[in-house]
Amino acid sequence: MNRLSLALAALALTGSAAAQNYPVRPIRLISPNPPGGANDTIGRIVAGRLSEVLGTQLVVDNRGGAGGVIGAEIAARATPDGYTPLAGSVSTHSFAPIIHPELGYDPIKDFAPISLFAIAQNLLVVHPSVPVANVKELIALAKAKPGTLNYASGGVGSTSHFAVALFVSVAGIANDTVHVPYKGGAPAITATLARETQFYFGPMAGGLVPHVKAGRLKALAVGGARRSAVLPDVPTAAESGLPAYKSYGWFGLLAPARTPKPLIARLNRAVVEAVGSTGVARKFVELGVDTASNSPDEFAQFIREQLTLHRKLVRELGIKFE
Repeated sequence: MNRLSLALAALALTGSAAAQNYPVRPIRLISPNPPGGANDTIGRIVAGRLSEVLGTQLVVDNRGGAGGVIGAEIAARATPDGYTPLAGSVSTHSFAPIIHPELGYDPIKDFAPISLFAIAQNLLVVHPSVPVANVKELIALAKAKPGTLNYASGGVGSTSHFAVALFVSVAGIANDTVHVPYKGGAPAITATLARETQFYFGPMAGGLVPHVKAGRLKALAVGGARRSAVLPDVPTAAESGLPAYKSYGWFGLLAPARTPKPLIARLNRAVVEAVGSTGVARKFVELGVDTASNSPDEFAQFIREQLTLHRKLVRELGIKFE
């Protein structure tokens, strides 16, 4: 046996031993968004159940900014020992690489996917003062009064940025409306509630549903292929006259590249068990979120497919991310 083979064998044994004892201390979960946003809310729900499954505390470390880029960079550079996973999303692993070609991390090479844990609907809302009742009326208003409607996002490269940029592009009002980026989904929602911006298209899980039910925001459409069970009277964008529109958020757990496979397998089993619990499922339903899980290889393939899909959409639609 040559030296390389011996080294690989030793590494495999070390990883197996580590997995048998793992975890022996608290796990630091990087949440790449400010507290209160969809990514953080969903991640904390999963983290709570994972703590029980793994028998150790998961400490959520919020490292928001730049649409999740800052937190993802921190996780990518972390020691690959299973103690610093990332609550990644479509923002960190699909949108950001498209918008920021010179990222401090590679979404494919620098991470070891563990499992999906959620698929989330995006919801288009307007402030009640905006005199529209549906998507067609919003589009008509934007065209009739160009430059008067501002739309919020959680920052350049965020899930909400892509959702709303795709919307204004497909609707033909990209040049008639003004993008106002904020540092996270929660500030973007607050801005829409305060009439700083007139509309927002972002994850339901970020806290939109209570505002809609209380009448503080008006829901016009969801971005998925089907209506949400939480707001069944709200049509899809396709039903509202935009058949080319489809956007949703996904969330999953990833580790730094070179994390031993036995540790990845251990974490994968924990995620599958966590999201399969009735407690997590119940909380997700209240947020308009579907639970999801898959194998590390399936998750890796899913990320590659999502990246390819969104690059194609940006190119074909000519979406500009200022």
